[in-house]
Amino acid sequence: MRADEALAVLDQLLPGRTFSSLQETVFSQVWEGKTYAEIAESCGYDHSYIRDVGFRLWQALSESLNQKVSKSNIRAVLERHARRQSGAAPATADLPQIRWPSPAGELPSGPVPLRSPFYVERPPLEALAQAELLKPGSLIRLEAPGQMGKTSLLRRLVAYGQAHSMRCVTLNLHRCDRQVFADLDRFLRWLCANIGYQLGLEPDVERYWGRDLGSKVSCTAYLEDHVLPQLNAPLLIALDQVNELFQYPKLSAEFLPLLGSWYEDARDIETWGRVRWILAYSTEGYGPLQLHQSPLNLGLALRLPPFTPAQVQDLAYRHQLPWAEGGAGAAKLLSRLQVVGGRPGLVQLALYALAQGDLSLEQLFEAAPTQSGIYSDHLRELLAALYPYPDLQVAFRYVIESATPVALEPIAAYHLESLGLITLSKNLAIPSCELYRQYFLAFLPPPLSAACGKGSRENTLFFGGP
Repeated sequence: MRADEALAVLDQLLPGRTFSSLQETVFSQVWEGKTYAEIAESCGYDHSYIRDVGFRLWQALSESLNQKVSKSNIRAVLERHARRQSGAAPATADLPQIRWPSPAGELPSGPVPLRSPFYVERPPLEALAQAELLKPGSLIRLEAPGQMGKTSLLRRLVAYGQAHSMRCVTLNLHRCDRQVFADLDRFLRWLCANIGYQLGLEPDVERYWGRDLGSKVSCTAYLEDHVLPQLNAPLLIALDQVNELFQYPKLSAEFLPLLGSWYEDARDIETWGRVRWILAYSTEGYGPLQLHQSPLNLGLALRLPPFTPAQVQDLAYRHQLPWAEGGAGAAKLLSRLQVVGGRPGLVQLALYALAQGDLSLEQLFEAAPTQSGIYSDHLRELLAALYPYPDLQVAFRYVIESATPVALEPIAAYHLESLGLITLSKNLAIPSCELYRQYFLAFLPPPLSAACGKGSRENTLFFGGP
């Protein structure tokens, strides 16, 4: 269905309703897969104004149609109406931007595909990142625990860069051979070779590598003198799974300051101003890294938030779960899904399981914190992450056994928050979701009585008070 056909469907649904020219323009371009930032640029309006026009448009449609309508589900609403009117499924050729979801949903395995209808925007996150990406020499950090959608957002930002005529390189450090992390020289050679390869340039690393210059200067020269002069457009370098570096503190201590120096050079050197960076990393990887080594002082930091209740309900709607619609449906859904604290990957998995029709909402969440539940793999990974650190086990046990928020020693709080296990409000910690409380109460080894006794060394080190 084309945008003009969709507007015609709206005329059928709302015969007495008229829309302004700008509202029709926003509707049509959203239908074609454009972001608010792209619409604002093409129309000559401020991004925030176009976003407000869109918000009022979806609000008006929601009131008129008596159902939730948003930028993300407008296709679903109108396609459903068109099918009911015609008795036939829409032709796939008419849907170039977004796939129509199957009744069973889409298995949430890894990043959400670019054209998936199950990607949920979290305003103003995407708009902030897109605006920053257009700035010369920008650096964006996407940081969060696992299951929060970092790679899904990174891929959309890369697609946004491509749509704005940037040359783009995406490097996933999970695909880097372990021996490459052995020393800085080998890693920087790998970085240069892969950047050149993805850009289709002749590999010429050896020409710029000088033993007397050192690998940092050699790598800088390769990018400055070989890569950037051959490009007639800005270069976007996206590094995914940067937390792999954190497992090698010596390498991190060398590479991260080098990256910082390139970012600082962009302020004064036009060549480096043509480079944009995106770093995506799981905060679980902070364990071996000292606080001063992390890239926390570079660029724009975007910490990905959990889904809001409205976003959870919208996603349930996209999974074609009719019982989740309306006020009663929202109450039923959110009373259960609050167990996972709005973490996107966990919400997606629950809704996919429910869309299969094999489990009820009650059955799914009764088994959720057990070894046979849908989250068993994720929970075992977290348990394994805590296993090498008895002191963190003691600290987290203290949190989940308390009925009220507790104070923790700062380093313990930092690591537990990085793992996504706790949420901090000022200096007080609570479990980040009820799922973690229930699971770890059952499977986290109880602390030794000596470690929990009043006045013990551990109690003094990790517990700041009730």
